[in-house]
Amino acid sequence: MKKFTLTLSTLILVFFTMLFCGKKPEASKAMESKTEDLLKFIPGETKGVIFLDMHRIMTTEMANKLIKEDKNYKKYEEFIQKTGIDPQKDVYFVAVSLGGELGEKKNMEGAGVVNLKYKKETLLSLIREKAEEEGQAVLEEDYNGITVYGIKEEEDEDEGHFSFLDDSHLVVGNRNGVKSVLDVIQKKRQNVFKNQALSDLIQKTNKNAMLWGAILFPPAAREEAASKNPMLQNLKDISATSFFFDYKNKAIDLEINLMSSDETKNKQIADLLNGFKAMGGMAAAEKPEVGELMNKIQIQALKDQIKVTASIPEALIDKLKEKKPEKEEEQK
Repeated sequence: MKKFTLTLSTLILVFFTMLFCGKKPEASKAMESKTEDLLKFIPGETKGVIFLDMHRIMTTEMANKLIKEDKNYKKYEEFIQKTGIDPQKDVYFVAVSLGGELGEKKNMEGAGVVNLKYKKETLLSLIREKAEEEGQAVLEEDYNGITVYGIKEEEDEDEGHFSFLDDSHLVVGNRNGVKSVLDVIQKKRQNVFKNQALSDLIQKTNKNAMLWGAILFPPAAREEAASKNPMLQNLKDISATSFFFDYKNKAIDLEINLMSSDETKNKQIADLLNGFKAMGGMAAAEKPEVGELMNKIQIQALKDQIKVTASIPEALIDKLKEKKPEKEEEQK
């Protein structure tokens, strides 16, 4: 069942919807959705959002190369034949919602929305087939007139849930997450645009990137994390993060912003991160590529945040991937 769950997660990666009791918002079609079209269905109580432009990601030269060189490429082709879904052509946008109590599995609300082309009966038939092969069944539950499907693992009470919403959208996540999205759709909850703190953070994020995110860290969660690991004491002052990853001119550009209003602590955190960076650079004597990678990473302490930036050439990534440890070479 784990393999099936991984396949489902990779395919859809957490999705969303549009179905109302009463007046519905006009359902956007595949390729026509915009960032706001998906975000308006994210629950207002969510702690974070991650957005992926899957069509741009999957059609880069790097992604195409990784897919075709992967040892499971034949299974990838079989998946396309069985479902009629080509992840490089038919999956467009994914918005992920991180809600509830982060880190507490039973109380988390993980869900999202994907904008894609698919045929419900074909996909559902394949899901049922895979579940049956694993000795499991696809369960159905009516939630205020909407069918929520669930797949349970004996050792896992909340393996995964999903629902078909229209011909271009799916909702996927844990039970709490899927239902939280449906609550927004049925106007029982407000959406993320009513969450002023997160909305402000989203507006400051580079939403033109292939992948971006904005996450708030509740004080209780920060205190708990710091209590479990002394090295994270300074990090408890970080109230939020925004980040983006993009691919341009054969290089991966990234930026991570750790928000904190304590300028002194920001310098301490930046020094700590630069210390880790220096430790990584020590490997440059044996692996020059690692040293080159460390030099690409810049860490700055600013008045209201710690900023981490990098532009990593694809050629360097290829060298890091191809370089084999000496022990592995000796065994050959």
